[in-house]
Amino acid sequence: MIITNIETVPGKNIVEHFGLVSGSTIRAKHVGRDIMAGLKNLVGGELKGYTQLLQESRQQALDRMVDQARQLGANAIVNVRFSTSSVAQGAAELYVYGTAVRIE
Repeated sequence: MIITNIETVPGKNIVEHFGLVSGSTIRAKHVGRDIMAGLKNLVGGELKGYTQLLQESRQQALDRMVDQARQLGANAIVNVRFSTSSVAQGAAELYVYGTAVRIE
């Protein structure tokens, strides 16, 4: 599956358009990560626990979008975008969407 954030795949032609595909996941903060993040806020630096949580969330949402595109018969997804939103206190949704196409 080719995934790109631009409208076309360079050197390829879009021969079929399947429409919007998406994937999402909602994740809550982890108490252990919160404690470490609180300590890190005192001295500064990267919050590695949250970085890892967001990387896993992005990958899971992306995998779900790709599965949906494959079910439609697509071999590429163009114009891919990520979005996040707060769902509840301590929980956020990570959403990814794009246009499923078949390219040659």
